Amino acid sequence: MNDTAIISIEQMTKVFYTDEIETHALSGIHLEINRGEYVAMSGPSGCGKSTLLSIIGLLDTPTGGTYTLNGKQVANLNFADRSRIRNQEIGFIFQSFNLIGDLTVAENVELPLTYRPGMQAAERKRRVQESLERVNMAHRMRHYPAQLSGGQQQRVAVARALAGSPAILLADEPTGNLDSKNGEAVMSLLQELHQEGATICMVTHDPRFAAHAERQVHLFDGKVVAEGEMTQLLAEAQRS
Repeated sequence: MNDTAIISIEQMTKVFYTDEIETHALSGIHLEINRGEYVAMSGPSGCGKSTLLSIIGLLDTPTGGTYTLNGKQVANLNFADRSRIRNQEIGFIFQSFNLIGDLTVAENVELPLTYRPGMQAAERKRRVQESLERVNMAHRMRHYPAQLSGGQQQRVAVARALAGSPAILLADEPTGNLDSKNGEAVMSLLQELHQEGATICMVTHDPRFAAHAERQVHLFDGKVVAEGEMTQLLAEAQRS
């Protein structure tokens, strides 16, 4: 593991068992993401990219291999420890926004912070205000999700992820439920956050949005088969 890597994965495997059937979702994954890097993971449906993102986000555990996050071995932590690290070090941006309908914008952004031990209400309010200002949604903090457009809801979801000052932002198809205009707006926002120093790992099936990242990782059949500029070449070859 190099000194600048915030994520280091070695020989990671993930096997799902159903009755007598084994499904190998990940096979010997090696991946490093450096602090401040913007990485896009792409590949065809069923290639393992969402499974890999779930493990990186500590929503799932690998069958084998090692995973170091921010200097800590986290592959085999128990549920409580994984939950604590998710809350303190990982920001999630989901395709479906995952906002709670009966909470206001401000309450949605504040909710994860209420699980931070020792964080006072004044500090939570400050973080909510600052994160909503960063995504230009502070003027809607008293609105409810149903009163917002899809693009606005995704901006609120980004603010919720930012409020916890995470070590890394994980985005799972963040433009999947948006039209092209709002999709580009969210991608521009992620680009701005990256330029400000954020570490971002994004799963996307759209090569237009993958091109926003500074490095692309292409998965196929549970393996990393190409990185960087080769990803685009491989994608073009598969389309031809």
